[in-house]
Amino acid sequence: MKKYYATMLTLVLGFAGLAAHAQKDPIVGGAEMYPTKNIVENATNSKDHTTLVAAVKAAGLVETLEGSGPLTVFAPTNESFDKLPAGTVDTLLKPENKATLVKILTYHVVAGKVTAKDLQR
Repeated sequence: MKKYYATMLTLVLGFAGLAAHAQKDPIVGGAEMYPTKNIVENATNSKDHTTLVAAVKAAGLVETLEGSGPLTVFAPTNESFDKLPAGTVDTLLKPENKATLVKILTYHVVAGKVTAKDLQR
């Protein structure tokens, strides 16, 4: 019986450790988001944000988003980009539309750390 309780305690503590780890580093697009990485590095690892990463690169905003923060990015997913009219993303990614792309992307960036709780106020 003691062995059973010891095993159960080990399992509970193990799951608690996993839960704490999950809260520390959220999973986005199937990839862990690390506090030691910058916004661009984390977004690059997310399969749900490949279009955003391409847009950030085309807009020349990589260096800005890799800089010191804190910055909060309301990051549209590939699914969000897919809802735009056909050809919109391709048009925005063209060099001649860089200014427009920068304007659109910077609407999704806020200086400071903004949490979901902050938005509920």
